[in-house]
Amino acid sequence: MNKLLLAIIFCLTGYHVHAQDLLGIPQIVNYNNEQYNAGIQNWDVEQDKNGILYFGNNEGLLTFNGRYWNLFRLPNYTSVRSVGIDSKNRIYVGGQDEFGYFYPNAQGVLKYTSLLNLLPENMRKLADIWGVSIINDEVFFRSIHAILHYKDGVIKSYKTTTTWLFMGMANNKVFSQSSDSGLMIYEHEMWKPFCADSILNRSAITAVLPYGGDTLLVSVLKKGFFLVVNHQLKPLKTKLDQVFLNDRIYFANQISNHLYGVATTSGGVYIMDKKGELVQKYNYREGLQNNNVRGILIDRDKNMWLALDDGIAYVAINSAVKNIFPDRNKQITSYAFRKFNQSIYIGTSNGLYRAKVSSGVQDLSYSPANFEEVKNTKGQVWGLDEINSQLLMAHEDGTLLVEDNIARPIYSLIGTWMYQTPDNIYPSNEVIAGTYAGLQKITYSNSRFTNAGKIGGIAETLRFIVADNNNPDRIWASHPYHGVYKIELRPDHKSVLRTTLYTDKNGLPSSLYNYVFHIKNRVVIATSDGIYEYDEGKQKFIRFKLLASVLKGVSIQYMKEDGDGDIWFVSNKKVGVIDFKHPSGANPFTIFYLPELDGKVVGGFESIYALDSKNVFIGANKGAYHINYEKYIQNIIKPIVTLGQVKLLGNKDSLVFGGYFVSKGVISARQDQHEIPEYINSLNSIHFEYASTLFEHDKNIKFSYQLVGFDRGWSEWGTKSEKDYTNLPAGKYTFNIKARTDVGNESAAVAYTFVVLPAWYNTIWMKIFYLILVVLLIRLMIKWQKRKHIKEQDRMSYLHQLELDRNEKEIVRLQNEKLEADVNYKNKELSTMTMHLVQRGKVLAKIKEVISAVIKNHDINESSPSFRHLIRLIRDVEKKDQELDHLSVHFNHVNTEFFNRLKDLYPDLSQNDLKFCAYLSMNLSSKEMAQLMNVTIKAIEVGRYRLRKKLQLKPETNLYEFLIDIARQKRP
Repeated sequence: MNKLLLAIIFCLTGYHVHAQDLLGIPQIVNYNNEQYNAGIQNWDVEQDKNGILYFGNNEGLLTFNGRYWNLFRLPNYTSVRSVGIDSKNRIYVGGQDEFGYFYPNAQGVLKYTSLLNLLPENMRKLADIWGVSIINDEVFFRSIHAILHYKDGVIKSYKTTTTWLFMGMANNKVFSQSSDSGLMIYEHEMWKPFCADSILNRSAITAVLPYGGDTLLVSVLKKGFFLVVNHQLKPLKTKLDQVFLNDRIYFANQISNHLYGVATTSGGVYIMDKKGELVQKYNYREGLQNNNVRGILIDRDKNMWLALDDGIAYVAINSAVKNIFPDRNKQITSYAFRKFNQSIYIGTSNGLYRAKVSSGVQDLSYSPANFEEVKNTKGQVWGLDEINSQLLMAHEDGTLLVEDNIARPIYSLIGTWMYQTPDNIYPSNEVIAGTYAGLQKITYSNSRFTNAGKIGGIAETLRFIVADNNNPDRIWASHPYHGVYKIELRPDHKSVLRTTLYTDKNGLPSSLYNYVFHIKNRVVIATSDGIYEYDEGKQKFIRFKLLASVLKGVSIQYMKEDGDGDIWFVSNKKVGVIDFKHPSGANPFTIFYLPELDGKVVGGFESIYALDSKNVFIGANKGAYHINYEKYIQNIIKPIVTLGQVKLLGNKDSLVFGGYFVSKGVISARQDQHEIPEYINSLNSIHFEYASTLFEHDKNIKFSYQLVGFDRGWSEWGTKSEKDYTNLPAGKYTFNIKARTDVGNESAAVAYTFVVLPAWYNTIWMKIFYLILVVLLIRLMIKWQKRKHIKEQDRMSYLHQLELDRNEKEIVRLQNEKLEADVNYKNKELSTMTMHLVQRGKVLAKIKEVISAVIKNHDINESSPSFRHLIRLIRDVEKKDQELDHLSVHFNHVNTEFFNRLKDLYPDLSQNDLKFCAYLSMNLSSKEMAQLMNVTIKAIEVGRYRLRKKLQLKPETNLYEFLIDIARQKRP
């Protein structure tokens, strides 16, 4: 009977634990093997000082830098069961019959160094290495047969007569468990017993963790938790004992000074405090893709990574932003929130939900909460307001009063948006409701709300109304498509006295998208161009001076002032806070944005409920969000950007940088400028990968890059995490990359410098060759120019000489022409004279004949004076010898050159022959020649014949033409 009762209690306890949910669920991101492209099972997880994660995977060592996964295999292609990282960033791994470490080479690419060869040949069959522990850079590897201690390049083996079941670290000490010796500690190069309780001889230890002082917390696979106090084992009783008994503790890790994470084989992860109280649990129901958890890591941002039997999971347990799902069986949209009577109420698209919360929990997201639907609330819930210590619900069916888990209508049929109280007195006697068809009046008396009917005079749907603090008869309202209304009520508030519509003609930037709110004890209008308020004196709207400069040009759809005076707002589905607790420069505030919520709020129906600085509720399309704003501000850190792989693009991509800067064999935070890589010109296209290890902001982190030497400036911010540059010209380049989560929250830039070498025809040696070639060409050109100049000078001299010769010849020609003219003239004179002489001779001869005939006939005495006188005259005429001599001299002068040429050609010619030739060249007839030469015509004919023989002329040759040709020839 007692056993049955105990079993029932255990079952009820187990059911309570499994049924218990926390109000807020942190972001859970699952990665499956198709995403990381490796084995399904993961066994261990570690993080290095750069924030990069390392997973022991079934196919090798898996790395993740926030965007990119890379797999590094062991030489024997076996699983990696355990991972450890020392202070030098060496990643030690244990596999199957293999152990060693990964470390980047000079190019930053991880390379594996096996330590198996440090063992003797007969000790190398180790099976699986299940654990790696590192203390002071001394590394311990555990297999079931031996623990290997690696120090200073030497391995020492520790064997046991049975098996090594566990090895781990706590308080800077290494502990282990053998199946026959219980818990042991490593001291002075040997294993010593630490706790030899018989329980530990029968059960496998899965974790040894610090608990406080010298006390250790020990988890056992099938028996839960124990404390080791003064080497004595004591059970730690918790409400989760039955859960741990059923689900088995595979691994445990300390999350903080007061919290522990427990990985189970079938129940997911439980987070408990030192008292064993459940703080949170994460399993398939909460969003894990698998409940079999092999390893837990708390990263440097205090969030949790899980190595799962099927995949990998990230749980942002330290995030200030958490999800709330009032109904996990269906997707609902949330519009309104209110904490009332130690319960949290959430108005949704499917009714009102309520969950009781713990009174002692400041951050309500950690409070156990089981939501239930409030009765009579099916449909859209638009608003929740606590008025006079009662909870009113604005519903699409009217106004309802919520009491615990049931809602009772105050009025129905007319949909209601929100409520305002005209007075600031508690309790308020009157409530004005903005409805689908104007305004509704609700009165309060005797602790009851009563419908007082519709306020006549206005029929617009009024989703935004604000009571004027200075005038209880005035209500401000807005319509997104009409403008802003100033509604003046009659004193009894049963009807509208006057309604004034304000548009862009009254100072507003537009008639559209205006929303009225109560901020800083005044009525303000959120517009498409900042915040405005009404100026009574000017009777128009002006900019709200407090926020005029920072929100000018910003379109705002929603505003809410919290209890600390901070203003929450929504701008185009982006949530921000104007925080007056953090002044900035000249402004008494700082604006913080929450990029995690970008695009997730309900557009047009935004809702923010700021209970206090640790509990801010925001309506969303899927459920709701809880913000611990105080923690959010504390968690704001600058992101860290990492440069991943760098590849040269070509026919086959070549990896030239693996993501680690190495300087003289040591991992460095930045590149060694003395070892700048150089890439040949044919590989001048390069691919960069980059990421941020701020994993919580993975979806909203943005990057900006610049290639110094190519880009003029930084790129626009974007989510893309890779960049290609193609066909870079030769030169030195520096690729800079930085990340940010919000405006002003930027990381430091990471730089990678490289050189693209010039093409072979642009190298320095080729340039020297080109220079020499140019010099030679210049010299050749100079020489050629000189030669050309000399040649040109010679040519010019030659042409000048030719010109001189031509001129001289022209002068000679002119002289010759003149001489020829003179000769021709003299020849003409000579011919004329000759013809005159011939004619005179003819006349004289005829006279002589006549006279001789007269004498003969008349017998005139010759001695008569007249006759003698006549004869004397005739004789004087016939005295032609002197004239002929003169003619001969003249003739010889004219024909000197002709005679010389004839003499040269025919030396045998006599003087008489030359004269004969001259007469012939003058084309004189034989008779004329006979008269001139005073010979007979026959003598002339004989002379012609003799001359032809001397000239050796053929019979057909014309003697005159022959002589003329000789006369025309010029002496050489």
